[in-house]
Amino acid sequence: MPDDLHAQPTADVARAELAAEGVAPAQLRVSPFVPLQQPIFRAVWFASLASNFGGLIQAVGASWMMASISPSAEMVALVQASTTLPVMIFSLAAGAIADNYDRRRILLTAQAFMLAVSIGLAVVAWFQLITPWLLLTFTFLLGCGTALNNPAWQSSVGDMVPRRDVPAAVTLNSVAFNIARSVGPAIGGAIVAAAGAVSAFIINAFSYIPLLIVLARWKPPKVERLLPRETLVIAMSAGVRYVAMSPNIRAVILRAFAYGFGAIVGLALLPLIARDLIRGGPLTYGVLLGAFGAGAVAGAFMSARLRRAMSTETLVRSTFVAYATGVTLVAISSTIWLTMAGLFVCGACWVLSLSTFNATVQLSAPRWVVGRALAIYQMAAFGGMATGSWAWGRSAQYAGTEQALLISAAVLLAGAALGLRYPLPPLEELNLDPLSRWREPKVAVDIEPRSGPVIVTIEYIIKPEDVVAFLKVMAERRRIRRRDGARHWTLLRDLTDATLWIERYDSPTWVEYVRQNQRVTQADAEIGERVRALHSGPNPPVVHRMIERQTASLPHANATRAPTLADSLSDPSRPA
Repeated sequence: MPDDLHAQPTADVARAELAAEGVAPAQLRVSPFVPLQQPIFRAVWFASLASNFGGLIQAVGASWMMASISPSAEMVALVQASTTLPVMIFSLAAGAIADNYDRRRILLTAQAFMLAVSIGLAVVAWFQLITPWLLLTFTFLLGCGTALNNPAWQSSVGDMVPRRDVPAAVTLNSVAFNIARSVGPAIGGAIVAAAGAVSAFIINAFSYIPLLIVLARWKPPKVERLLPRETLVIAMSAGVRYVAMSPNIRAVILRAFAYGFGAIVGLALLPLIARDLIRGGPLTYGVLLGAFGAGAVAGAFMSARLRRAMSTETLVRSTFVAYATGVTLVAISSTIWLTMAGLFVCGACWVLSLSTFNATVQLSAPRWVVGRALAIYQMAAFGGMATGSWAWGRSAQYAGTEQALLISAAVLLAGAALGLRYPLPPLEELNLDPLSRWREPKVAVDIEPRSGPVIVTIEYIIKPEDVVAFLKVMAERRRIRRRDGARHWTLLRDLTDATLWIERYDSPTWVEYVRQNQRVTQADAEIGERVRALHSGPNPPVVHRMIERQTASLPHANATRAPTLADSLSDPSRPA
């Protein structure tokens, strides 16, 4: 079920959306337990809490089993990598699926798949057929289920509780996971120490059943779609395009990768820290992981206060430095209490940094693409974790666990310095609701949704003294058009009339043109208003919508008519 990588920041998004609707901050100060009054949320919350406990117990069993059956530090670190690698590989596709299909069915599919994998792992381990690579295969498959589950889970909270209760609901989800992480690993360590790793795998398999029952009984409201679903490839490319054309999200992705690469050392090498530096067993490993989880709980409760007191970049840069300090403390410690203190600091920084990254992505993406934007962010974060797990495992293999921890601390300090070149933007409360002004125009030519390409031109009259300002605002307009799906955007100037400027772009089909215009947000409206304010003609800018036609495809019956290369769908009264 969801972890703190995606849970907490949705509350910030909900607050931003409610503030945009005129809801005063005082109205948002409701009890954090109000969402539990909703039967479906209450049932899902308790079921997911049980699932979180099972997953963490399984993680302890898998990590300790690998440390027991393989002498290689690299193989131990690869347990963590095998869990995070699928999220890096499959998140984008999962985000596209979550944005286009029934989220309840996606959640059921993901949970059922993870149940089947967990049963398979328990059976293989019970009959003592497990090998290091087979164990990695099972943990990789569980990571695949997590990759499918996460985007759908993130997007479904608003379907379970009223809009006003979303912030409290997300906070409760974050608290549930971190409660499990605080005590679950210690319980897992005790179970592994007393009954072996096989028992941990069996418990994890049973933990999926309550959640499957709750999801099967849930009947969320169905949303009517006005346009056909995007194909998976088109949906994925639209998500990549949006992120590529969004500077704020690009900065988050770079910093998240750097943080994931350096910070994962605390979790990837934790079995080795417990076994080699502290000279403990599986119970010690569980206690250390619990200290990390306790720090995460503390970080979750401190996050709101710290965000009010510090800028986004200052907060994230501080977490880089503090995590490096915690890792250094763990490297030089030979006592469990000092190691727990270092891991407590690391856990708090883990939640603070990842939730800030996530909040920035959510506040920078509208709802139609938020699943894919978050998926790409998760690909970067988990990609850093997967490569970092492998890198720190190899470092520990050849240089020792202490040296690997110290090197990772230096990498984290370099990641903090990266903020000087690529700072994170402030958490602006942009109104990313659809603008909803555009209406599909009536056309004089018979077309179908798949007809295209559709070519659009918009004519502006710009005074000479406004040219510089016009070019600046059109540069931003170009970014927005291309981000939302326009192709081959160009700006033309008439050679016989110096005041006439023509914006031109195309869409592959008519339905994609309609979809592109429906993606315009309230925040984007400012650019359109600035463009129209610079237009000095007596009438609004003239818009021509045309569909490309090849002369060879014209019917014989129309041979008497002069052939044209484009059929005009003009409508000068509407903006495009």
